[in-house]
Amino acid sequence: MNSKYTVRPLKDIDDISVEVPGSKSITNRALLLAAMRAGRCELNGVLFSDDSRAFLACLKELGFDLSIDEKCRRVTLEGTGGRIPNEHASINVGSAGTAARFLTVFLAFAGGEYHLDSSDQMRRRPMEPLISVLRSAGVDITCHGEEGHFPFTLASRGIGVSKLSIDTDLSSQFASAILMASPLLKGGLRVTLTGSRTKGSYIGITLKMLKQFGFEYEGSDDKINVGGGCPSGTFSYDIEPDVSAACYFYAMSPICGRTVCVKNVHFDSMQGDIRFVRTLEGLGCRTEDKEAGVTVYPPASGSYNGIDVNMQDYSDQTMTMAVVAAFADTPTVIHGIGHIRLQESDRLNAIITELGRLGCICHAIEDNTGVSIQPSAFMHGADIETYEDHRIAMAFSLAGLKIPGVNILNPGCCRKTFEDYFDVLDSLTQGQ
Repeated sequence: MNSKYTVRPLKDIDDISVEVPGSKSITNRALLLAAMRAGRCELNGVLFSDDSRAFLACLKELGFDLSIDEKCRRVTLEGTGGRIPNEHASINVGSAGTAARFLTVFLAFAGGEYHLDSSDQMRRRPMEPLISVLRSAGVDITCHGEEGHFPFTLASRGIGVSKLSIDTDLSSQFASAILMASPLLKGGLRVTLTGSRTKGSYIGITLKMLKQFGFEYEGSDDKINVGGGCPSGTFSYDIEPDVSAACYFYAMSPICGRTVCVKNVHFDSMQGDIRFVRTLEGLGCRTEDKEAGVTVYPPASGSYNGIDVNMQDYSDQTMTMAVVAAFADTPTVIHGIGHIRLQESDRLNAIITELGRLGCICHAIEDNTGVSIQPSAFMHGADIETYEDHRIAMAFSLAGLKIPGVNILNPGCCRKTFEDYFDVLDSLTQGQ
């Protein structure tokens, strides 16, 4: 892909209908849980992207038997009942936060000696809370660069504790990693969740998928008892379309005044980003869950006011909401998003900087845990820096549908989760 993508106006059509790939969050959880089961597991609707390929490559290095069919979006995996075939291995998780957190705990709980490395981007992201918890449970972890970050060597004879506590504030992936690995312990594990995100949507996905894959747990909220032992037998699992990916298209409805349907996305999705669609209702959009998929209709008045919203539990869409807010008639305030500063990029700073490039006034509030966006009638085109962050690239491409001259730098970063995003966008926009 070129180093710069110039966004073009939408075609002169009233209705937009698109398909999006499978959920990244569900795909990588499914890969881990399938590896933990005993027996063959067929996963359908798999997302193939940089993140999921990194996860698959790690599983191969660990000795798991995989059959991969990208054309049919299918992976067949022979689970080993909690045993890792190669007890000594080196893996590289790339930039995949899910692979980084999930596999670190998986290896620690199963036992063995492993060297783990990552991309430069992932090396900058925090691992310290998880490393500290594992060390407290008897795992030997030696960091080879900055303490609390990749790369490191992990040596474990398994976990000899019956309970652990993990803070959810920095990343709910830490909690999900421990919850999913808990059945590897013969007696299971009592997990106590602390922090402000104990009821987070991604933790909810993890718990639901544990049950779907045949693992048992009791409790909810901040205290969860996960049973020991891994289920056996052949198993098949269908992965939902990625609601996070769908939201970029749903945002076109208020911004561009179009009706948008994303196929096979429904309101009963377990993914927390479905709340973004409900947030659009607060802008005056109408929504309908049809057989084909959830459909969003633009505000009847043709314009919309800004809102005051807490996006802590669906913060991946903060950038999308920020771009939508830039075209509102009144200001928008987004709360509860301080943790996005420690994700693939400092997303809070990226919102402020890149909206500023477009001529929109935006500033941080509440000790950098929120952002205020003041729409401008004088927005203009600009080169958008993407910080190697797929969500910055996709969200800010929406601005170019409304104003000319928006160029997305390094659009290839979308390979992380939605590698053909700009091809899909091309199919909806006017030719050169």
